[in-house]
Amino acid sequence: MKLKPIYVETHIATTMERVWEYTQTPHIHQEWDLRFNSIEYLPKEQEDDPQHFLYATKIGVGLKVSGKGKSVGTHSKETGESTSALKFWSDEKISLIRTGSGYWKYIPATGGVTFLTWYDYETRWGIVGKIIDKLMFRPLIWWATAWSFDALKLWLEKGIPARQSKNLFYVYCVANFLIALTWIYHGVVPKLMYMETGELAMIQTAGISTFKDIEPQMVYAVGIGEILFGLCFLLFGRQRIIHYLSIFGLIGLGIGALISKPDIYTYPFNPATTSFGIIGLSLIVLKIVKYVPSASNCKYKPDNK
Repeated sequence: MKLKPIYVETHIATTMERVWEYTQTPHIHQEWDLRFNSIEYLPKEQEDDPQHFLYATKIGVGLKVSGKGKSVGTHSKETGESTSALKFWSDEKISLIRTGSGYWKYIPATGGVTFLTWYDYETRWGIVGKIIDKLMFRPLIWWATAWSFDALKLWLEKGIPARQSKNLFYVYCVANFLIALTWIYHGVVPKLMYMETGELAMIQTAGISTFKDIEPQMVYAVGIGEILFGLCFLLFGRQRIIHYLSIFGLIGLGIGALISKPDIYTYPFNPATTSFGIIGLSLIVLKIVKYVPSASNCKYKPDNK
């Protein structure tokens, strides 16, 4: 079961020296790279020796995976390119990765530096490990690599520290999740499950349909639409258009409810209280989204493949 090596590329509008510093200095590297919680360089016996290092990653529930590695940096005076080749391995049985190798390449480009990585690894746990790697781990580590590269880009270009990027990403994820949950809940519970609690009455009062026998189907259709719309925030939460649609949709639904059943606004947890919160969350996402790293901002394939 041979899988594609991981390749990620980005362009950073800064100097080669700064990119090298932020990627080769352990305490800075661990700030922006989601794949590691700690990186420690070991002392060299000779200046030209490979740089040995220790790394550790927390995987949740109090567990931590540790490993070792070594890297060698080279600089070409002719092309101006720099390369950091590395090997890494872990002797811990809990680690899916047994051993791996790859490189970072720094290529001078117009207005900055093209920074890219290529690496691959062997797994343990036999066929089970290969299946886990294919279905879950490799896509996840691919995403983490690209997200980290974009966080580094934001740090170097816009001065947004990686720690702040992580906090903004957390706010962004929570906001989109809550918006999605609200739309899905309102699609499932009051429309698909318990339309008699008021949704059917609002359709009837609004006089949208002259055929009473299809009014329940109309409520079902609206409910399914709200569920699908809610899922959009989980899949495409960066897209501004869905947040604008949500804001104007909630305003429109609020006006419709006010016309068809104005007394609903006297109920506890009425449409106004729900809409204000969801509109506020969309406004927060619209404000911060351009400062939130995204794996989709990076290239996943080299140009010659």
